[in-house]
Amino acid sequence: MPRRQGRVSRQRVRAAWLFLIPMLVVLAGVAGWPLLRTIWFSLTDASFSDLSSYHFIGLENYLVYDDGAWYGVLADPVWWHAVWNTVFFTVVSVSLETVFGLVIALTLNMQFRGRGWVRAATLVPWAIPTIVSAKMWGWMLHDQFGIINHLLLGMGVIDAPLNWTANPDLSMWAVIMVDVWKTTPFMALLALAALQMLPSDCYEAAKVDGINPVRVFFRVTLPLITPALMVAIIFRVLDALRVFDVIYVLTSNSEDTMSMSVYARQQLVQFQDVGYGSAASTVLFLIIALLSITYLYLGRKQIGGDA
Repeated sequence: MPRRQGRVSRQRVRAAWLFLIPMLVVLAGVAGWPLLRTIWFSLTDASFSDLSSYHFIGLENYLVYDDGAWYGVLADPVWWHAVWNTVFFTVVSVSLETVFGLVIALTLNMQFRGRGWVRAATLVPWAIPTIVSAKMWGWMLHDQFGIINHLLLGMGVIDAPLNWTANPDLSMWAVIMVDVWKTTPFMALLALAALQMLPSDCYEAAKVDGINPVRVFFRVTLPLITPALMVAIIFRVLDALRVFDVIYVLTSNSEDTMSMSVYARQQLVQFQDVGYGSAASTVLFLIIALLSITYLYLGRKQIGGDA
């Protein structure tokens, strides 16, 4: 009997690999080859002016000491400012999206008239392409024609129009506001799915015992939906770390809001420096890969500990 089970198990593994091989081949061609090519270019002095002629220079695009000074991506203060902008954007936007998404999910989980319509309307920002929503908000935040300034002036909140996307003190917050509006429905959807799967017995017992709803939320609901929230948060963190479109559409190459992706694009496309831009892209890839591997390791360790 054990031999038969082992044979069936091996057959299942072979069948699984047969189904996976076509996907792995496509993935290697679509993602693997461009990634390896980017890493290779980061070790050269390639330029868009002549991609057919370049030389291997090792790690000089990353960090090199020459004539008493450090050069390369890791020595560029603009790069580190872009790293700080990206981290700040990620922490603030994902935190706000998690809180707002949880509040919306709790609201949509209740029984009320027209709940289906409200759920559909909540997903509209998520359904709009990021470029379209960023351009739409760019006009809404315009200092001369924007509806946001018009409303704030009408309510007496401000005395003069604000240049939301050009003011160094406001531009990052404007980008965060647009991203939160766009992505909160994603967090709400995953949180709502987790809430829908919770057992009702716990809540009925808490209601009979007269336990405060706030206490029920923190002692029962939140611990039960934490795994789903963590999945949503890690997806959003990885997505926010490589943010490009919403920042570039709203503020272009401004250093006040420049992310790591915008920095890499500027070096690669605007400055035509393929080697240097590829080095910045590779560093960004390594950061995201390290976070992903860490999350998977901790998640597997958590599951093993629970088992």
